[in-house]
Amino acid sequence: MRALICGAGIAGLALANRLHHHGWEVHLVDHAPGPRSQGYMIDFFGPGFEALTAMGLQPQLRESASAVNEFRYIDGRGRKTVSVDYALFSKALDGEIASIMRPALERMLRQSLADEIDLRHHTTIDRIDDDKAVLSDGTALEADLIVGADGVHSRVRSLVFGGERDYLRYLGMHTSAFVFTDPEAFEQVRGRFVLTETLNRQMGFYGLDDDRIAVFAVHRAPDPALPGDPRETLRHTYAGMGDLADRALAQCPPPDQVYYDQVAQIDMPRWCDGRVTLIGDAAHAVSLVAGQGASLGVAGAYVLAERLHRSSSVPEAVTDYERRWRPVATDVQMAARDRVTEWFLPTSSAKLLLRRWGFRAIRLPGLDRLLAGFLLPKNHRTVAELSA
Repeated sequence: MRALICGAGIAGLALANRLHHHGWEVHLVDHAPGPRSQGYMIDFFGPGFEALTAMGLQPQLRESASAVNEFRYIDGRGRKTVSVDYALFSKALDGEIASIMRPALERMLRQSLADEIDLRHHTTIDRIDDDKAVLSDGTALEADLIVGADGVHSRVRSLVFGGERDYLRYLGMHTSAFVFTDPEAFEQVRGRFVLTETLNRQMGFYGLDDDRIAVFAVHRAPDPALPGDPRETLRHTYAGMGDLADRALAQCPPPDQVYYDQVAQIDMPRWCDGRVTLIGDAAHAVSLVAGQGASLGVAGAYVLAERLHRSSSVPEAVTDYERRWRPVATDVQMAARDRVTEWFLPTSSAKLLLRRWGFRAIRLPGLDRLLAGFLLPKNHRTVAELSA
């Protein structure tokens, strides 16, 4: 059996790994010229953690993760307003959590691929016909399965299911990420997640290594249109938020080294059409504020691969995958819309104070698991149950 996967990000790489494990011939294409260096620090937990464990990759995940000891909010003068021992989150999730840069997770998955997998960068799918897919490099490839794992702005989705405007739910925010080097600022964030305690906009800082600091930024924006120069937009939008923010903005790299996009979800009535299916953000982007996109991408890929292995035909397998996996993704999407967004980016001083006291209460006996469960919800059905 032959699979063509469009998108060499987290979901696509995980699917390539698992399909090859089951004896498939795998072709993987990605429009980018090479592996991406931009991206967030993420807390990887939940179904994706379970899936990587089942794939035998938990040791590699642990090795690639960053050490984090404290979660901290600071005010405009750099003063600590909230501090939470990161071990509380780990305890609430029975140790099944790893803090890792998104590019590092991609690199780990890429290194797990067998040499037999055909991985082509700077290549995408131009056309999908009844019996083959035509690639941008002119190759015509017959495939039993074609998968769109190419993110929120999916090429495969547009070819098979229609334009992005029909499925994208804009959540009223823009987000960005970049990395800069500053030895003095690094000492303030070493081993910590440090976030600004601000209304309608926020910057977060994570110490990496070699005095490098990963930055993410998110702000409310009524207009979904993206700026022509993200660096200038960042400097204008996040000015006056304290010394750490000022240092980051002053050293913000050129636009081609800055990730910048809308905060949005993908909401589709169906993900499958015959031998074509979508996974990860292409099918069900849950957004930055939900915090589980990478985990759902890995776990969804795992469930799809297992259903393909156990089913009698590709159309039957992809339909069954959607039936099993859609409720999981939908629950996370709805949680982000209903309760997480205001907690993540408060719009009033009252809501900010409520969040501050909520984090402080997490240290009280008996409340740690309740509040950690609110912030880092675990799905009730296991990946093993969904895949069987």
